[in-house]
Amino acid sequence: MKLTLITALLLAPLAALHAVDKPSTASKPNIIFIVADDMGNADTGFQGCKDIATPHLDALANSGVRCTSGYVSHPFCSPTRAGLMTGRYQQRFGHENNPLFNREDTVAGLPLTETALPKLLRDAGYATGWIGKWHLGAAARFHPLKRGFTDTFGFLGGGHQYFADKLTKPDEEYFTPLERDGAALEVTNGYLTTMFGNEAVAFVERHARGPFFLYLAFNCPHGPLQAPEDYLKRVSGSITDKKRRVYAAMVMAQDDAVGTLMAKLTELNLEEKTLVCFISDNGGPTGYMSNGSSNGALRGGKFNVYEGGIRVPFVLRWKGTLPAGRDYDEPLISLDLTATALALAGGEAVKPLDGVNVIPFLRGEKSDAPHEALFWRSGGGVLYAVRSGAMKLVRRKDAQLELYDLGADIGEQRDLAAVKPDEVKRLEALRVNWNAELVPPLFPPLVHEPDGDGPIENRPPKQP
Repeated sequence: MKLTLITALLLAPLAALHAVDKPSTASKPNIIFIVADDMGNADTGFQGCKDIATPHLDALANSGVRCTSGYVSHPFCSPTRAGLMTGRYQQRFGHENNPLFNREDTVAGLPLTETALPKLLRDAGYATGWIGKWHLGAAARFHPLKRGFTDTFGFLGGGHQYFADKLTKPDEEYFTPLERDGAALEVTNGYLTTMFGNEAVAFVERHARGPFFLYLAFNCPHGPLQAPEDYLKRVSGSITDKKRRVYAAMVMAQDDAVGTLMAKLTELNLEEKTLVCFISDNGGPTGYMSNGSSNGALRGGKFNVYEGGIRVPFVLRWKGTLPAGRDYDEPLISLDLTATALALAGGEAVKPLDGVNVIPFLRGEKSDAPHEALFWRSGGGVLYAVRSGAMKLVRRKDAQLELYDLGADIGEQRDLAAVKPDEVKRLEALRVNWNAELVPPLFPPLVHEPDGDGPIENRPPKQP
């Protein structure tokens, strides 16, 4: 009896230390990822936009931290989402292209060798919700419910009609039925962006006691360009370009949906208990694929690895924990959001993460750079980029290496490769070492640009 008591007394301090390492469920914050789709870098007020009103997103940025050198891990849709769901460069597991929408294809999707963030958060005691666009495989094995989500509402493909009365061709990707928890829904009215906002509010209401993780993945403002008449009227007199006018109306509808969600957090007294993160999945598309978006002073857009393709609006807000109204300029990447969420939840990664917990950096508790370098590869090696400090290397197939000083030339107009050969050598060595850790794409690109400048999305979106 005495031995048992002594043993218990000796073990008690160790148990207490272990309890400190693992936050209790009550102390864990709620976590919300909001992802826009094909949104231009310069198309919110907090990024300097003058012709599109985004008061709710602006309020989010003004009450949180705006990461002015915030990047995604890929210049187009599905690979970025694969990186976000794993916290790992998606080229490590072959998810480098957009999958063709095919419910029978058991290869084209987020590989089952990867454990997705919602599974890890669910294991840590979280309710996990996906709302919106999936685009990580259409086969049953890739379904959100199989990857750790407890509540689901949305569509599985890469694009969708916005008005419910157009959902008439269930065998085609942009017309697939919406579904809730794996069951197809009969929806006869409504606008998709608004629906997603309302579903997000309902999820928060259901799980207000927390902790919860919500992945709100809008397909807005990805094509097809469709907006409700009341939003079109709000911009009819201020924007003359027809395509940008519809785009602007779509962005404003998304802003209102975000505002509805933020209002619910306020109503339920959850603002100080919830980390909210907002990004776009890539820069706005340009050229014949343009949706009317603007990347401002940045070069290029969706599908390439210049700044316009990979630098995006990037905000984190956690009232009372993160400073309000701060700009943070050290380079961050969307993979960091995954690592941050897992750290806050007290979860454990199954494989090494490429992201880092950014909270200590944003709070000023760490003053060094979160990353020595950030990397991009597209098309299995058609395009590469490396950023280290202010210097960025771009490598295009069959073209000379390019070097830019982003601190002085954010528009990537002055190629310094010829005058800074040592920097080219340094960054190219980083790229080669990183590339050696990667695997070839698991599934092929669906279409290539004829000039070899990188893979493009599966096809131009079908217009109504």
